Amino acid sequence: MAVIGTRLRVRALRLGFRTVFGLPRMVKRMLAGPQVRVEDQGLDLDVQLLYRISSLLSRREGGALDQATLAEQRRQADLSAHISADLVFDEIRTRDLEVDGAAGPRPARLYEPEAAAAPGPLLVFFHGGGFALGSLTTADPLCRLVAAQAQLRVLSVSYRLAPEHPYPAGLDDALAAFDWVRKHAAEIGADPHLVAVGGDSAGGNLALVTAHERPGEAAFALALYPVTDVERTGGSRDTFGSGYGLSADTVASLERFYLPDGVPNNDQRGAIVRADDLSAMPPVYLATAGFDPLRDEGEELAERLRRAGVPVTGRRFPGLVHGYAGLTAISAAARDATLDAASALRAGLALAGRMPATSTALTAGTPHVRSTGSAR
Repeated sequence: MAVIGTRLRVRALRLGFRTVFGLPRMVKRMLAGPQVRVEDQGLDLDVQLLYRISSLLSRREGGALDQATLAEQRRQADLSAHISADLVFDEIRTRDLEVDGAAGPRPARLYEPEAAAAPGPLLVFFHGGGFALGSLTTADPLCRLVAAQAQLRVLSVSYRLAPEHPYPAGLDDALAAFDWVRKHAAEIGADPHLVAVGGDSAGGNLALVTAHERPGEAAFALALYPVTDVERTGGSRDTFGSGYGLSADTVASLERFYLPDGVPNNDQRGAIVRADDLSAMPPVYLATAGFDPLRDEGEELAERLRRAGVPVTGRRFPGLVHGYAGLTAISAAARDATLDAASALRAGLALAGRMPATSTALTAGTPHVRSTGSAR
């Protein structure tokens, strides 16, 4: 009965969100209020309306976390993924399997578009959640979208979470999973020379560090609003640290869970922006959001990669917030930004010389490549 009740609740909330965010723009503006502007950036209307609805429902913005609240936070993250799922991508084939982790097998989910080549390119994807939240369930809508738009296989990997498993457990799992994919590529329809790594938020960090730790092995790296400098203060962490979904207090709590003693002096992989040499990185797509506390450190890493001679596509989507890839069903701007990342992934792998550059993906009336942000 509890499962049935949850399903009915998800369907009702999904219908309610679709109805509200499908209203005419003028009506949504009236409900959301005057546009929020900071640093010559205007907050996306649908995102602002979402926060307005959340405030009316008395849902407070996340503050500092403790271990007692983590179980509920994890449950809520899975539920939110079901509510915000974009149903147009439900037809992507999936199968669950296990890959190597550093301390034993880890659950993984393979997404296979109908027209994906075999063997062909594959994205190893690590979910976000501050190294303490997130799962295969929370990553499911995003992985379906990327697989459909890029027309390639996506392998979503579950890694151990903090604080039960602090640094470097999650990173060690990510590295072990990537190594497994390279060795077992034929079993999952992948070309071992066209394996990319990607992720959002904390998963973006794991993807970037994995590419850095395996020089010459990853064909491409995709990072959406990644954390790159644990323990950072000031800048965007202050400017956007309250009022835009992800709070500075939440970030600090999650970072303490992951690195309770801070970044080790002899192992700075937890803060990749501090790496001494980035020149062996593969081509990188790195996206930031204008209203994200993590914006500055992501853009600093993109600039460091450029100076190291790494091919980089850097995008800032000025009206969006941290986690926008989870808002594609309600925000056209978030959807376009996420499709831009998937299209860049396909193009980047095409430049590797093995994949047709022309996509056959169809995405509900949205152009194949459409950037809503500015290259930085």
